[in-house]
Amino acid sequence: MLGRTIPDVTLKTRVRDETVEGPNPFRWQDVGTADLFAGKRMVVFSLPGAFTPTCSTEQCPAFEREYDTLKKLGADEVYCLSVNDAFVMYQWGRHLGLEKVKLLPDGSGDFTRRMGMLIRKDHLGFGERSWRYAMVVDDGKIVGWFEEPGINDAGLDEDPYGESAPDKVIAWLEANPK
Repeated sequence: MLGRTIPDVTLKTRVRDETVEGPNPFRWQDVGTADLFAGKRMVVFSLPGAFTPTCSTEQCPAFEREYDTLKKLGADEVYCLSVNDAFVMYQWGRHLGLEKVKLLPDGSGDFTRRMGMLIRKDHLGFGERSWRYAMVVDDGKIVGWFEEPGINDAGLDEDPYGESAPDKVIAWLEANPK
Protein backbone atom coordinates (compact mmCIF):
# COMPACT_ATOMS: atom_id res chain seq x y z
CA MET A 1 0.00 0.00 0.00
CA LEU A 2 2.88 2.38 0.71
CA GLY A 3 3.35 4.90 -2.07
CA ARG A 4 -0.03 4.17 -3.57
CA THR A 5 -2.44 7.00 -4.40
CA ILE A 6 -5.73 6.74 -2.53
CA PRO A 7 -8.79 5.96 -4.65
CA ASP A 8 -10.57 8.95 -6.15
CA VAL A 9 -14.21 8.31 -5.30
CA THR A 10 -17.21 10.38 -4.29
CA LEU A 11 -18.54 9.88 -0.77
CA LYS A 12 -22.16 10.83 -0.09
CA THR A 13 -22.17 12.92 3.08
CA ARG A 14 -24.70 15.02 4.97
CA VAL A 15 -23.83 18.46 6.33
CA ARG A 16 -25.75 20.71 8.67
CA ASP A 17 -27.50 23.51 6.83
CA GLU A 18 -29.63 25.90 8.87
CA THR A 19 -31.47 26.96 5.70
CA VAL A 20 -33.06 23.50 5.61
CA GLU A 21 -36.30 23.57 7.59
CA GLY A 22 -37.65 20.82 9.78
CA PRO A 23 -36.21 18.41 12.33
CA ASN A 24 -33.43 17.20 10.03
CA PRO A 25 -31.51 20.36 8.96
CA PHE A 26 -28.99 18.60 6.74
CA ARG A 27 -28.32 18.55 3.01
CA TRP A 28 -26.47 16.09 0.84
CA GLN A 29 -22.92 16.98 -0.11
CA ASP A 30 -20.68 14.94 -2.35
CA VAL A 31 -17.10 14.77 -1.11
CA GLY A 32 -14.41 13.75 -3.57
CA THR A 33 -11.56 11.96 -1.85
CA ALA A 34 -8.95 13.40 -4.24
CA ASP A 35 -9.99 16.93 -3.21
CA LEU A 36 -10.36 16.04 0.46
CA PHE A 37 -6.79 14.72 0.73
CA ALA A 38 -5.09 17.16 -1.66
CA GLY A 39 -2.19 19.07 -0.13
CA LYS A 40 -2.74 17.73 3.38
CA ARG A 41 -1.41 15.10 5.77
CA MET A 42 -4.35 13.05 6.96
CA VAL A 43 -4.72 10.19 9.39
CA VAL A 44 -7.44 7.79 8.31
CA PHE A 45 -8.61 4.71 10.14
CA SER A 46 -11.16 2.29 8.80
CA LEU A 47 -13.23 -0.22 10.67
CA PRO A 48 -15.92 -2.83 10.05
CA GLY A 49 -18.92 -0.86 11.19
CA ALA A 50 -20.61 1.76 13.29
CA PHE A 51 -22.19 0.54 16.52
CA THR A 52 -20.10 -2.66 16.51
CA PRO A 53 -18.24 -3.65 19.70
CA THR A 54 -14.52 -3.06 19.05
CA CYS A 55 -15.17 -0.10 16.77
CA SER A 56 -17.39 1.60 19.37
CA THR A 57 -15.58 0.76 22.59
CA GLU A 58 -11.94 0.74 21.47
CA GLN A 59 -10.83 2.04 18.08
CA CYS A 60 -12.92 5.17 17.46
CA PRO A 61 -12.79 6.39 21.08
CA ALA A 62 -9.00 5.86 21.14
CA PHE A 63 -8.51 8.05 18.07
CA GLU A 64 -10.81 10.67 19.60
CA ARG A 65 -8.67 10.67 22.78
CA GLU A 66 -5.44 10.93 20.79
CA TYR A 67 -6.72 13.50 18.29
CA ASP A 68 -4.77 16.43 19.77
CA THR A 69 -1.54 14.41 19.81
CA LEU A 70 -2.05 13.36 16.19
CA LYS A 71 -2.64 17.01 15.24
CA LYS A 72 0.48 18.16 17.15
CA LEU A 73 2.50 15.58 15.23
CA GLY A 74 1.41 16.99 11.88
CA ALA A 75 -1.95 15.50 10.98
CA ASP A 76 -4.16 18.11 9.37
CA GLU A 77 -7.21 16.00 10.17
CA VAL A 78 -8.24 12.59 11.51
CA TYR A 79 -10.93 10.65 9.66
CA CYS A 80 -12.79 7.45 10.45
CA LEU A 81 -14.08 5.66 7.36
CA SER A 82 -16.59 2.85 7.43
CA VAL A 83 -18.87 1.04 4.98
CA ASN A 84 -21.96 2.65 6.46
CA ASP A 85 -24.27 5.34 5.12
CA ALA A 86 -24.20 8.99 6.20
CA PHE A 87 -27.23 8.62 8.48
CA VAL A 88 -25.72 5.72 10.42
CA MET A 89 -22.34 7.45 10.70
CA TYR A 90 -23.97 10.64 12.00
CA GLN A 91 -25.99 8.82 14.68
CA TRP A 92 -22.95 6.75 15.68
CA GLY A 93 -20.87 9.91 16.09
CA ARG A 94 -23.59 11.41 18.29
CA HIS A 95 -23.81 8.17 20.30
CA LEU A 96 -20.03 8.19 20.88
CA GLY A 97 -19.98 11.91 21.66
CA LEU A 98 -17.34 12.55 18.99
CA GLU A 99 -16.18 16.15 18.84
CA LYS A 100 -12.88 15.90 16.95
CA VAL A 101 -12.64 12.85 14.70
CA LYS A 102 -14.53 13.32 11.42
CA LEU A 103 -16.63 10.46 10.08
CA LEU A 104 -16.60 9.51 6.40
CA PRO A 105 -19.43 7.29 5.12
CA ASP A 106 -18.43 4.83 2.40
CA GLY A 107 -22.00 3.60 2.01
CA SER A 108 -21.47 1.75 -1.26
CA GLY A 109 -18.01 0.52 -0.29
CA ASP A 110 -16.42 2.10 -3.38
CA PHE A 111 -13.42 3.56 -1.54
CA THR A 112 -12.90 0.41 0.52
CA ARG A 113 -13.24 -1.86 -2.53
CA ARG A 114 -10.68 0.16 -4.49
CA MET A 115 -8.34 0.05 -1.49
CA GLY A 116 -8.55 -3.75 -1.66
CA MET A 117 -9.88 -3.83 1.90
CA LEU A 118 -13.50 -4.88 1.33
CA ILE A 119 -14.33 -8.17 3.01
CA ARG A 120 -17.48 -10.23 3.44
CA LYS A 121 -18.86 -10.62 6.94
CA ASP A 122 -21.95 -12.56 5.94
CA HIS A 123 -21.45 -14.96 8.85
CA LEU A 124 -22.37 -12.01 11.12
CA GLY A 125 -25.10 -10.64 8.84
CA PHE A 126 -23.01 -7.57 7.97
CA GLY A 127 -22.49 -8.17 4.26
CA GLU A 128 -19.52 -6.32 2.81
CA ARG A 129 -17.43 -4.31 5.27
CA SER A 130 -13.98 -2.85 5.63
CA TRP A 131 -11.04 -4.69 7.08
CA ARG A 132 -9.58 -2.78 10.03
CA TYR A 133 -6.62 -0.55 9.10
CA ALA A 134 -5.16 2.92 9.54
CA MET A 135 -3.03 5.02 7.25
CA VAL A 136 -1.21 8.32 6.98
CA VAL A 137 -1.88 10.05 3.66
CA ASP A 138 0.30 12.90 2.36
CA ASP A 139 -1.26 14.81 -0.52
CA GLY A 140 -3.22 11.76 -1.64
CA LYS A 141 -0.33 9.26 -1.28
CA ILE A 142 -0.21 6.57 1.40
CA VAL A 143 3.00 7.08 3.39
CA GLY A 144 2.16 5.15 6.57
CA TRP A 145 0.22 1.87 6.64
CA PHE A 146 -1.13 -0.08 9.65
CA GLU A 147 -3.17 -3.18 8.83
CA GLU A 148 -4.55 -5.81 11.14
CA PRO A 149 -3.26 -9.32 10.46
CA GLY A 150 -5.42 -11.98 8.89
CA ILE A 151 -7.23 -10.30 6.01
CA ASN A 152 -6.89 -13.58 4.12
CA ASP A 153 -8.91 -15.19 6.90
CA ALA A 154 -11.51 -12.41 6.92
CA GLY A 155 -14.40 -14.84 6.79
CA LEU A 156 -13.61 -15.97 10.30
CA ASP A 157 -15.18 -14.54 13.44
CA GLU A 158 -11.92 -12.77 14.26
CA ASP A 159 -11.81 -9.03 14.67
CA PRO A 160 -8.20 -8.18 15.51
CA TYR A 161 -7.33 -4.74 16.81
CA GLY A 162 -3.87 -3.52 17.70
CA GLU A 163 -1.86 -2.75 14.57
CA SER A 164 -4.30 -0.01 13.55
CA ALA A 165 -4.41 1.58 17.02
CA PRO A 166 -3.49 5.25 17.40
CA ASP A 167 -0.29 4.50 19.34
CA LYS A 168 1.17 2.84 16.20
CA VAL A 169 0.23 5.88 14.11
CA ILE A 170 1.66 8.24 16.75
CA ALA A 171 4.97 6.35 16.77
CA TRP A 172 5.12 6.59 12.97
CA LEU A 173 4.36 10.33 13.00
CA GLU A 174 7.06 10.90 15.62
CA ALA A 175 9.59 9.09 13.42
CA ASN A 176 8.39 10.81 10.22
CA PRO A 177 7.76 14.49 10.94
CA LYS A 178 6.00 16.56 8.33
